[in-house]
Amino acid sequence: MIVEFIFRWFHVLAGVVWIGMLYYFNFVQTEYFKEAEATAKADAMKKLAPRALKWFRYGALVTFITGLALLGYVGSFKNPAASALINMGALAGTFMFLNVWLIIWPKQQIVLGMKEGDGPAAAAKAGLASRTNTLFSGPMLLGMLGSKHLIIPDISMNGLFAACGLIVLLQLNAMFGRMGPMASVVGVVHMSILLAAAIWALLAFL
Repeated sequence: MIVEFIFRWFHVLAGVVWIGMLYYFNFVQTEYFKEAEATAKADAMKKLAPRALKWFRYGALVTFITGLALLGYVGSFKNPAASALINMGALAGTFMFLNVWLIIWPKQQIVLGMKEGDGPAAAAKAGLASRTNTLFSGPMLLGMLGSKHLIIPDISMNGLFAACGLIVLLQLNAMFGRMGPMASVVGVVHMSILLAAAIWALLAFL
């Protein structure tokens, strides 16, 4: 029990860092850069953004590693609904982690001038992946908290497959699609809440 608690403590602590930085980038820094004077923006991109991205990506790494360790305890859940919820949340969290390390960080290195590349194209790719992670944060939290605190009497495999399939489709959009209604802060917040509600409905009623 003590080992599980330690992993869970680090998982939550690192998750607070990771998702906190994610929301900072999407709700604060991106909006500030749209209005900042050129000199202020350049200084922030040189001194602030790299520090923030370091906390962001390593927060994601620790959250992911401790999450994998905690998945070893999923089998102890007597309620199949709890296992379904945690697995759905883990899928969303895994895509979020991969987006950080395989899309957002490499593209941000180009945007910040740390390596060569097409800056505007890299910014667009990183932005879409970051917005998608913000979109996924609602369903991910639904899975994490719901596995312990949400009562869904019966979850069918069809509901679980449909919920996971929807997450996969949205991840494909993050890789190859468009921003759509996630372009604004209000839009991505609303879409995240709507997605969490849609996934709950699929799990509860399909």
